[in-house]
Amino acid sequence: MTQTPTARTPAQGQSRAHFTVPANHPMVTVLGSGDALLRVIEKAFPAADIHVRGNEISAVGDAPEVALIQRLFDEMMLVLRTGQPMTEDAVERSIAMLRADEAGEGDGQETPAEVLTQNILSSRGRTIRPKTLNQKRYVDAIDKHTIVFGIGPAGTGKTYLAMAKAVQALQSKQVNRIILTRPAVEAGERLGFLPGTLYEKIDPYLRPLYDALHDMLDPDSIPRLMAAGTIEVAPLAYMRGRTLNDAFIILDEAQNTSAEQMKMFLTRLGFDSKIVITGDVTQVDLPGGTKSGLRQVQDILDGLDDVHFSRLTSSDVVRHKLVGRIVDAYEKYDDSQQKLQQKLQQSQQHKKHGK
Repeated sequence: MTQTPTARTPAQGQSRAHFTVPANHPMVTVLGSGDALLRVIEKAFPAADIHVRGNEISAVGDAPEVALIQRLFDEMMLVLRTGQPMTEDAVERSIAMLRADEAGEGDGQETPAEVLTQNILSSRGRTIRPKTLNQKRYVDAIDKHTIVFGIGPAGTGKTYLAMAKAVQALQSKQVNRIILTRPAVEAGERLGFLPGTLYEKIDPYLRPLYDALHDMLDPDSIPRLMAAGTIEVAPLAYMRGRTLNDAFIILDEAQNTSAEQMKMFLTRLGFDSKIVITGDVTQVDLPGGTKSGLRQVQDILDGLDDVHFSRLTSSDVVRHKLVGRIVDAYEKYDDSQQKLQQKLQQSQQHKKHGK
């Protein structure tokens, strides 16, 4: 795509970009069914004038916006050349990445095409890939570091991507087994009052991990792998006293660990193993007064060699768009409540000193 000055007399700073879609790429792959992708682009760049004629696309507008549109179509073509289709979500995320890079929030090292075409695991007719820049950096960190913390709100793919990396490591024989664990907040005294076998008691806490496994492996193979000990799904309490070698270990819902449980879990690390710890520090279900091990460990291990903290945000939510907005709304509410609490405390202190 080449950028040239507009033929008509442009306003200062305006320019034109012109792009020719190669003949071997049907226009529907670029514009979307019913021009759905084009509408996403036009909505994102309302001040630009975008025209399509045949396999020619042109954009006229302010130079910075037109330059971004140029980069966007270039990135889209790089993705399409891999055989991967572009979706409305992928276009929106590409635009967000390019705008962040333009604003200096990115380091320019990863492009949207690199993020969207990185394959983690192909299974059951579908390929699992990162969908955001932070997700790609999270996945890359798992490759590079022995212990990785994935911290962020619900729907950011923390656990799902870690599970995909675990299955990939098992299939490529980097590890001999996968160990998946979660703290059952009531796993102490209260769990004993539930009816059924131990397996039935712990199953509700571990069901999300089973669900992810079923997405990534042939469901018929899972009972066999579990019976052989190749895949183990167990409450965190079952990790005590063990040393875990040749394993990919995932601790999910880590915000519900106590400080003592977190230390216990981290010290289970054995040779040729990798640990991924995921959690959302805004959703702690621990009894009042118990400090979250996930909150504390960030202060203790931050900066330690071969330990990495990946932080995801509402912009990395890959569920329904409304989930990201809900996360933002709760954060805004929590901030306002915190400020209100601070004002009340200050007011009480002034009254106290005034007396």
